[in-house]
Order: sequence, then structure tokens, then C-alpha cells
Amino acid sequence: MNAPAPTASAPHTRTAPQDYADVWYRRQIPAPAPARPALKGTIDTDICIIGGGLAGLTAAHELARAGRRVVLVDQHRVGWGASGRNGGFVSPGYAQGFDKIAARVGEPAAIELHKMSIEGMEIVAGNIRDLGITEAHPQPGIFGMVRYDAGKALAQRRDWLLRTFGYEVEHLDRAGLSRHVTSPVYHQALHDANAFHFDPLAYARGLARAAESLGAQVFEATPATAIEREGAGRIVRTPEGRINAQHVVVTTGGYTTGLVPAMARAFLPIATYVMVTRADPDLIARAIHTTSAIGDDRRAGDYYRLVEGGKRILWGGKITTRTTEPRHLGRLLHRTMTSTYPQLAGLEIEMVWSGLMSYARHLMPQIGQVEPGLWHATAFGGHGMNTTTIGGRVIAEAILGQSERWRRFTPFGLDWTGGLIGMAAVQLTYWKLQAEDYWRERKG
Repeated sequence: MNAPAPTASAPHTRTAPQDYADVWYRRQIPAPAPARPALKGTIDTDICIIGGGLAGLTAAHELARAGRRVVLVDQHRVGWGASGRNGGFVSPGYAQGFDKIAARVGEPAAIELHKMSIEGMEIVAGNIRDLGITEAHPQPGIFGMVRYDAGKALAQRRDWLLRTFGYEVEHLDRAGLSRHVTSPVYHQALHDANAFHFDPLAYARGLARAAESLGAQVFEATPATAIEREGAGRIVRTPEGRINAQHVVVTTGGYTTGLVPAMARAFLPIATYVMVTRADPDLIARAIHTTSAIGDDRRAGDYYRLVEGGKRILWGGKITTRTTEPRHLGRLLHRTMTSTYPQLAGLEIEMVWSGLMSYARHLMPQIGQVEPGLWHATAFGGHGMNTTTIGGRVIAEAILGQSERWRRFTPFGLDWTGGLIGMAAVQLTYWKLQAEDYWRERKG
């Protein structure tokens, strides 16, 4: 059965560069949201942050709270990129698996990195609570489901998480899952009640307001056009302004330009896609009976959750190495949804959008120094809500002289991605992994 044609980003109006893309989160902003002014003139500060995603906003908030002068600039708006367009899942871990991280840095260092990912999740939860960002609407619980018989593997992971980190999750077999979903494809799951899902754009906007309340200055529609050395400090130039700073922190992601060549060569912009269904709470309730979010362990896994109190489903997945017409990918997402829940075949698509994430070859965040005084925090694709946050915190700690925890990420540097050849290799790898998923699930 063909998916009902999606209504994509209607109405079709030309969007000014500083406006938010027409994603579902944008439509939840309760009142008109005028952009902050662009920077004009010269300004002196301690730290200039380039990029208004969650890494940059977290660093700005932490530094302003410590009494430092902070200026943040974004070429569009805070939360405009992947930080405000993603699925809204907040849970521990990285895009790279623990075993491969341990193979590169050793098990003790891998354990410390995983602890930091838990901390990142806890920072987000604490900020929502302590800063009163109620519009983020956090909802507890995320299921990690598998579409094959995993044997004892999930139960063993549950035990390892408790033994190694004191982190409790629940293991469910097929019978246990039936209390939460009615689907023919799932076999087992781990339920993480510590993790949560939320509105990431609302959180980004709330964090920006909190940083401003502490004295940080945030400018939108302000691209950084050059970074220059001047004595012990740096100059950041913009189309109509200049920022004199002691430290510069670049926290751009999938929309990174050639501002810092070493960064531009070291990430792959990967497009991902999200759709939201039309409202039909009665039909949806026949398939999904939980307020927890759901993801699976496919390589470019499907992830979805109920929104608007169960009236709609927000469903994400699929990746490409170039931005494809969202309506086409929406039909593929709809096909995946209905193969997972056949009873949802008549549930139509309301809207579809895409966004670019940044990935490194090693699938880990790139956090560190390009040179003294010039910091970077990027490549958070695949597990960004906790990792952007811990990245912003450890960079702030380094500038404040509080810790050198950022050095734990040094083994995962600004490795060259291989340019166009690297992009092609990523797409081929994705197709290969999709085939492996197919055969694993067929056997399972």
C-alpha cells in the first residue's frame, strides 16, 4: 500500500536565513519568535562562541554562570540546525559502540567516557528542572528494542550496566513488550527509565535565555567570516562587526563552513529525516501503549515517540549523504512505520523535514583545541543530546581552569574524512549495514 502523500513544510514560502525551518518543533512555539539582532560594531569579550546549538549554548551558560564575559553568534538562530530538528531522545552513550571505543582507548578510559555521557544526560535534565524550561515537556523512558532473537545478550547488557556504572535498566521479553506495543517485529527490549525525550528546540531556546540572564550576549543572523590572531587573543569578524576575545570556541555541526579548515575536512554532513503523522489518537493507541520513546538497534535505527499527549507519532530514521526531497523519504519512513505496525497503514503523514548532522570517521565527538585559545566541539551526530552537552561543559571547564576532562576525547581527533570518496564510502557502508540488518532479522 502506498503511503498517503505527506504535506511537506506547508505553506511553501521563502524562508529568510535567520528564520527557523518549518519543523514540528517550530510550530510548538506559542507566540511569534522574532530573531535576536545581528551583531553590528566592535565588542570585547572573554570568550566568543561560534554556533548556537546545544554544545555552544551549554558552554555559554556554564561560562556565564562562572562570571565570564561571553558572546555567542549564530549565522541563523539558536537551535536552528540539528540541535532543534532531531528526534528529542536524551540517553547515555555515543554513536560509536562501547567495544570499539575500548579497543581504541582501553576499557578504563572507555568507562570514563561512558560516565561522561551519563553526566551529559543528567545535565540536560537538571537544566530543564532548575532553569524552569517547562516548554521542553520532558517525558521519562526510552525503549531500546531488537527485531530478532538476541538470546541472553540484552539481559547481559542490563547486568553489565548495573555492575559497571550502577545504572539500572529493565529487560523485557516478547511477552513483556506486549504491554507496551502491539507489533509483530519486536522480540526483546531494554527499558531505560532514566533516559527521557523532549522538545529539543524549546530546550535550546530556554538555555539561550538562561545564558542571557547571566550576562551572555547572543546574536543571531551573524555568520563568522574569519578568525584572526592578534597577540594573545583573537578577532572574530562578522559581516557588520568584530569580536575581540581571548578564547574562541567553534561549535558548528553539519552546517560547518570552511571557517576553520581543519574542522571542515574532518566531518561528514549526513542528512537524516523525521516525519510527524496526522492526529489520530484512537488508531495510534491500538499500536503503541506507552509514553516512553522507542528506538531499535538497526544501524540507522528507527526512532519514534508519541507527541501531543498521544495524538501523533514523531518518527525518524534513514540517512543519506546528500539532502533528498523530504516527501520521498517520508514515504519510506511511512513504509517502515506500517511494516512495524500494520494497523497504522491508514495513518497519514502531516509533515516531513530533514537536517544535517556532523559525523567523524571514528563516530565520536571531536572535542579539543585546534591551537591554544581556539577550541572546537563538533561531530555529535547519532547521539547528540547528551554529547553536545558534556562537550560544552568540558570546554567550559578547560577555559575556566577547572579540569582537563576534554583530553579524554583527544584520541578522537580531527581525522580527515576523505572528501567525496569518504562520502561515497559512508553511503555504501550504510547500504551494506542495511543488508546485514535484513538478514539478521530474517533469521531472527
